[in-house]
Amino acid sequence: MKGGKIAPALCNILGILILASVILTCVPIVVPRMIGYDVYNIISGSMEPSIPVGSLIYVEAAVPADIQEGEVIAYHGRGSTIAHRVVQNRLVEGEFVTKGDANPEEDLNAIPYTSLVGRVKYHIPWIGSFLAIYTSAVGRLYVICFAACGAMFNMLAGRLRSRARERRREEEGNQKAEEKQEEEGNRQAAERRKEEGNRQTVEKQEEEGNRQTAERRKESE
Repeated sequence: MKGGKIAPALCNILGILILASVILTCVPIVVPRMIGYDVYNIISGSMEPSIPVGSLIYVEAAVPADIQEGEVIAYHGRGSTIAHRVVQNRLVEGEFVTKGDANPEEDLNAIPYTSLVGRVKYHIPWIGSFLAIYTSAVGRLYVICFAACGAMFNMLAGRLRSRARERRREEEGNQKAEEKQEEEGNRQAAERRKEEGNRQTVEKQEEEGNRQTAERRKESE
């Protein structure tokens, strides 16, 4: 009975842990995107030490004219999205002068307002490298398979519990059948004892009647 409870519980716990781990790793990406942030993984060291390689950055939309010097912005450039600090916001020209914190000089080309993605609002160090698996087809396939394993463990737990309930019902049915048979056997034994008692009473009465008859005959003689 204990084994029938432990195995489903272990499968259930394992399945929940797997699904929870998938959900928790999705939260830093999915939830911010739902509330309007763009999420990027930092793969170069141009902003170290303030934003280390492997950091996850959260970018909010911003009006170019509202960007202040010293703020970090994300922008499209050289075929990718780059995060650098604003050195100067040239309102008249409609462009930013930027620089990576780890770079000795300002970026060679000014960044036009049209390339702006937004202001880097937050960043989480190191987690970006781990969550990079969600950005590749193979990584997403692994995550889906991992989540499917969690769901299968929960399904297995439900199946094991169902089989345990069926076994309990079968055992209870067998026990009731045995009790009924025992009860029937006791009833039959009681009836046999009653019949035996009645037979002995009848025999005793007959014997007493024969004795009395014999005494009356003896007296008559």
